[in-house]
Amino acid sequence: MKLLSVNLGSPRHSDHTSAEGHLTGIDKRPVEGPVAVAAPGPRGTGGSGLAGDTIVELRSHGGNEQAVYAYAREDLDTWEAELEGRPLRNGVFGENLTTSGVDVNGALIGERWRVGAADTGPLLEVCSIRIPCRTFAGWLEERGWIKRFTARALSGAYLRVIEPGEVRAGDPVEIVHRPDHGVTVETVFRAVTLRPELLPEILAAGDALDPEAREKALKRTSRTA
Repeated sequence: MKLLSVNLGSPRHSDHTSAEGHLTGIDKRPVEGPVAVAAPGPRGTGGSGLAGDTIVELRSHGGNEQAVYAYAREDLDTWEAELEGRPLRNGVFGENLTTSGVDVNGALIGERWRVGAADTGPLLEVCSIRIPCRTFAGWLEERGWIKRFTARALSGAYLRVIEPGEVRAGDPVEIVHRPDHGVTVETVFRAVTLRPELLPEILAAGDALDPEAREKALKRTSRTA
């Protein structure tokens, strides 16, 4: 298990997002050399967990619960096949880390990854999912993208930064802790999108669960109690 690339975005205007001339940081590109990773701070004030990476819409993106976004190369390959062979480079989904050999969507909420060397690499914790938005859909310019992405449930994972460090392409990824519940990234994604009956089940992830998903699950539980 390793990182194929570390991807950073710069602010740019794009006519392919939700509004003409909209400024976005979704266009992330692989970079060379080490990149510092640290907890960015709360949503609204903290941006990306990676130095040099841009998050424009701080009200809805970034912060400690979305510090680092990981997506598997294997899932990009799946999309390439479904999109009739359209090439999808590393970083095109706006992910910071493109992985190889890591079951990102099968990762457990609260699972911890050591990326890179034990003494210099960050410790990251799986905590949340990526919900497709109009900016994402506009960026890819694929018809019905939000519906397709949601149905496929290959969301990728957001990670918290538990310990800071540095990452670079080629770094190993080691799973150093797996919780004893069965709540995966895919389970949470399906619960908060198309299968709300699963919401009570994701509460088993405890405090490791993203607060927004937890709140939604608690509301569902109170209504059905």
